[in-house]
Amino acid sequence: MQEINLPSTSTMLSKDFLFGVATSSFQIEGDRKGRVDCIWDTFCEKEGAISDATNGDVACNHVELWKRDVELIDALGVDAYRLSISWPRVMKEDGSVNEVGLRFYVNLVDDLVKRGMKVFVTLYHWDLPQYLEDNGGWLNRDTAYAFEKYAEVIANALGESVYAYATLNEPFCSAYLGYEAGIHAPGKTGIANGRKAAHHLLLAHGLALQVLKKHCPNSQNGIVLNFSNCHTPSNAPDDLQAAKLADEYHNQWYLKPIIEGKYPDVIEKLSADDRPDIIEGDMEIIAQPIDYLGINYYTRTVYQSDGKSWFEVVPPATSELTAMGWEITPDAFTELLVDLHQRYTLPPIYITENGAAMDDELVDGEVKDDSRTAYYHTHLNAVNNAIEQGVDIRGYFAWSLMDNFEWALGYSKRFGIVYVDYDTQKRTLKQSALAYSELVKSRINRYISGTE
Repeated sequence: MQEINLPSTSTMLSKDFLFGVATSSFQIEGDRKGRVDCIWDTFCEKEGAISDATNGDVACNHVELWKRDVELIDALGVDAYRLSISWPRVMKEDGSVNEVGLRFYVNLVDDLVKRGMKVFVTLYHWDLPQYLEDNGGWLNRDTAYAFEKYAEVIANALGESVYAYATLNEPFCSAYLGYEAGIHAPGKTGIANGRKAAHHLLLAHGLALQVLKKHCPNSQNGIVLNFSNCHTPSNAPDDLQAAKLADEYHNQWYLKPIIEGKYPDVIEKLSADDRPDIIEGDMEIIAQPIDYLGINYYTRTVYQSDGKSWFEVVPPATSELTAMGWEITPDAFTELLVDLHQRYTLPPIYITENGAAMDDELVDGEVKDDSRTAYYHTHLNAVNNAIEQGVDIRGYFAWSLMDNFEWALGYSKRFGIVYVDYDTQKRTLKQSALAYSELVKSRINRYISGTE
């Protein structure tokens, strides 16, 4: 079996470094009847929106099978589990609390804590209640204040049983893919829509962070952002400028306001109509100190000039791609982490998502996903390289615990280290899960032998 190894001197092998797995609510939970509809329910009903015409009604049936799934997570030996709360499972349209839905998460967190795992909770992983979208969704400033109230419900219910809260997961995807490019729910388009949604998401983050700090001051309270290096096919000045603009527009747009209280200079390139409405006091709310930054990374992106003082994507030229068509670029991962560390004064970092979709096959009860195991090996070592260069990284979460609903791609792509048979809901550990578990459990042997 292919292994995942780190240098014996790596601080990632110490007892203080956290290894975990991650999931999100809409992608695994199912049980649509147990909640109000979200924007993804509506989007899935739109012809052509989901590549395989599926939906999240059942997904991995996690709401019913959660105890079995927790046992599986525990058996892997990981230190932490990152999950997300379904806003529409907790809050009813009239603003009251769905006590049955809330109890599901209370029981889940309690079981994880009893097993000695640290729980990372994400308040928003893209599944906005449809009733809020009907009133404008993230284009409506009021949604940020609805999120603040929802955050208070969760903070009061789960409290400091949760080791770390994240307000949002990847606001880039919610804003750009959902409201600007139209690839994700709710399928709206336009620069003005994307920038307005992004601002309201960041405002929601700031408002919710205040709530978390008030009710859960001893938890770690932060946000999860996704990043992709912006590289160029040449050193031509126009291409280098295009990559700089792309980096500011797609990456720094979300981090700079949180760390420095202002949007990057690329905002000046936008017309007045496309810029978000920034009300006095907004940036102060957004820029409150965070206890940690969650970073999600999968691949780099190559940009060139479009000839009109803007940028365009250059398709990958390499043959080493994941099933998503993404380049496998671990060196770029190290580069990204070091660059962010040098550019900003950052709090501690957790790698909250990293992984790969591969063309998995279940053969004789096994999934020999050598390519995914190799991906984890190189990317965990990329994290180690960044730590050696001074980046303060405290943990790493594999994405994903199990195969699930992969948004606009339905069930056609498998990111899990656990194989899911969607007909029977049987879970099968892939080779990558066994290798990851072996790495995590090897630290115990280090403590026992006295090498730690």
